[in-house]
Amino acid sequence: DNLSDTLKKLKITAADRTDDSLEGCLDCLLQALTQNNMETSEKIQGSGILQVFASLLIPQSSCTAKVANVIAEIAKNEFMRIPCVDAGLISPLVQLLNSKDQEVLLQTGRALGNICYDSHSLQAQLINMGVIPTLVKLLGIHCQNAALTEMCLVAFGNLAELGKSSKEYYLNHVLSWCLIILNNKLLIPELLFHLKFWLFCSHCSLDAIKLQLVESGLVECLLEIVQQKVDSDKEEDIAELKTASDLMVLLLLGDESMQKLFEGGKGNVFQRVLSWIPSNNHQLQLAGALAIANFARNDGNCIHMVDNGIVEKLMDLLDRHVEDGNVTVQHAALSALRNLAIPVVNKAKMLSAGVTEAVLKFLKSEMPPVQFKLLGTLRMLIDAQAEAAEQLGKNVKLVERLVEWCEAKDHAGVMGESNRLLSALIRHSKSKDVIKTIVQSGGIKHLVTMATSEHVIMQNEALVALALIAALELGTAEKDLESAQLVQILHRLLADERSAPEIKYNSMVLICALMGSESLHKEVQDLAFLDVVSKLRSHENKSVAQQASLTEQRLAVES
Repeated sequence: DNLSDTLKKLKITAADRTDDSLEGCLDCLLQALTQNNMETSEKIQGSGILQVFASLLIPQSSCTAKVANVIAEIAKNEFMRIPCVDAGLISPLVQLLNSKDQEVLLQTGRALGNICYDSHSLQAQLINMGVIPTLVKLLGIHCQNAALTEMCLVAFGNLAELGKSSKEYYLNHVLSWCLIILNNKLLIPELLFHLKFWLFCSHCSLDAIKLQLVESGLVECLLEIVQQKVDSDKEEDIAELKTASDLMVLLLLGDESMQKLFEGGKGNVFQRVLSWIPSNNHQLQLAGALAIANFARNDGNCIHMVDNGIVEKLMDLLDRHVEDGNVTVQHAALSALRNLAIPVVNKAKMLSAGVTEAVLKFLKSEMPPVQFKLLGTLRMLIDAQAEAAEQLGKNVKLVERLVEWCEAKDHAGVMGESNRLLSALIRHSKSKDVIKTIVQSGGIKHLVTMATSEHVIMQNEALVALALIAALELGTAEKDLESAQLVQILHRLLADERSAPEIKYNSMVLICALMGSESLHKEVQDLAFLDVVSKLRSHENKSVAQQASLTEQRLAVES
């Protein structure tokens, strides 16, 4: 057939180096690849012509770009990539990256990219062959060529996924060239996309890269893009606005870059981001709230922002999204409030500002991400705030919702946070009324289950809450504690050598508190706790050993 004839002719003309005939053969191959890439690629592989291609990849030939183009096309097929490597095509293609011909460079870049696609070993080979400095040089020389620049950016994105390339990628100032391209208003949508991809890429999330971008003026470019696109309803402008604002948020994930942009709360960037929150644009509202959540990663920033009215802005934003609101905006605003509530001095201020009431409006939400952040925000707010904890703990609707979410097995985060908030309401309020509300709502069994958690912090929180229940309202909770098999669980925790010292300690405190209940006392006696506790008197942790002696005495007296 025609293709077989073309391949035979190509072998002959390649040997004779007659460029005109060679060019005609390559054109036929490219046309066949356009019509049926896979079938044509299979025939090329069977013909043995790949080895011939290696000899045709020379700078002085007028056909070099077309040869590289053919290789790029066949390497789109996964089954052709190893044959291309075995035919020795990588080395001559890498050499061609030093060409001055822009079409050769473009097709060579495509060929290498397709051959090495999704292969970490081949990408690592390219790095070892010095491809990164070469690409940096190309980016500087050809930044006016959109297609070539795009090719370089894609290549950097692929190579940045390799951990060991991150530092080289950074040190060779790729990002500086990106800023030159941005400042010259070239390729902005494509470049923003690639920058966003690199920063999302786990291996390329070096804080130093984010700081370099901030210091190089990227933020100013991004703010300008946002200002230009914010009122546009064109699809491409909306996409560009999203990418620019997302990039702003990503830059704030670096501690140094975040602090540099915060500038003590007086920075131009921080002020501009604040103005996004009351915006009517959902994307800017989202980016603004996420940016505040990122700025709120240290106590100093949190205190400054709360003192300067950020809480009210976030509550206003949440109010706009209560009924049929944007879930991502709700999640972001709640994330920001949760972070702001971490410093002790902020809690009372945020409570008096009405944050609890604002957050409780989302109690009916069926979206797990919103539920998760709502729970975390409330837990942070009531930490060491007895009055607020009591007020929330007596809120029957809230407690019933918590008990419901404690059974959300499909959403481990929501289930865990619900348990922790239930425990926190008791621990921070120390209120009999709160305990009664939790008992009546069926929350006791969840606290007992929480004591068996794989996380020590959650086990401990549960045991402290249960000890308070036993001390303050044992009669009310007695039946629920019995049906949840608390005594049997405490026996297992004390007998298990893997239990942390604080778990053993609090388990013994709880055992002593349970002795006031006749039925639970009987369970303790039936399980021979004395044997387990007496062994703990020689425990290496002094607090555990002392509590074991006290518990042993109590058990002996009560037996």
